[in-house]
Amino acid sequence: MSARSCLAANDWICGEYLRSRSEELVDATLQHVGIALASVALGLLIAFPLALLARRRAFAGPVLALTTVLYTVPSLAMFALLMPVFGVSASVVVTGLVLYSLTVLVRNILAGLAAVPAETREAARGMGYGPGRLLFGVELPLALPALMAGVRIATVSAVSLTTVGAIVGYGGLGNLIYEGMGSNFRAQVLTASALCVALAVLADVLLLGLQRLLTPWTSGRGRPRGRIRTATAPATARPAKAG
Repeated sequence: MSARSCLAANDWICGEYLRSRSEELVDATLQHVGIALASVALGLLIAFPLALLARRRAFAGPVLALTTVLYTVPSLAMFALLMPVFGVSASVVVTGLVLYSLTVLVRNILAGLAAVPAETREAARGMGYGPGRLLFGVELPLALPALMAGVRIATVSAVSLTTVGAIVGYGGLGNLIYEGMGSNFRAQVLTASALCVALAVLADVLLLGLQRLLTPWTSGRGRPRGRIRTATAPATARPAKAG
């Protein structure tokens, strides 16, 4: 069967689709990457001060409860609630993904900071370290393995959930998936889905490499030598839900 006829035959694997729709695929991929990266970056900026606030017992319960509740809201419902505020725009998708990322990022930052040995803090204070210098010069570097693990989870989740943004026209590769499902265009559905999976795997691999670069004291297999435990998303949450 010729390459051209695979479109007419509606084959799942079609080289002619890749050649004829390459520009469309590139645009969708760039939008997908942009939305996912923006949501994780903003989520990290918001999660860090929230984690510092949650270190105080009076605020730990409310902060963790709020971020957990936000994570359990179905993505379609979340986007619907945000649309009256942001309108039909990419901001709806980015804001929703930021809210979803908070539970993982806050918990992992807290886990990393809690794993810093008390004697290390005392030694730093004895050397004249103030609260700010102690946090950024001692605690945060030691908490990096847990923090980076949270960033990896949040990034993979963001890449997956970005597809749901197709309901407002800003879903990156999700736009192609939804359009292909509506018209039963098999090559488009399979290609866009495969690219989405490839983006998630690539992002995880790159972040793992960055984690090893930033934490040279960890073992060659990426395991921390200390007993730093990372937090994961609640078992009741479903990152890829769309209902």
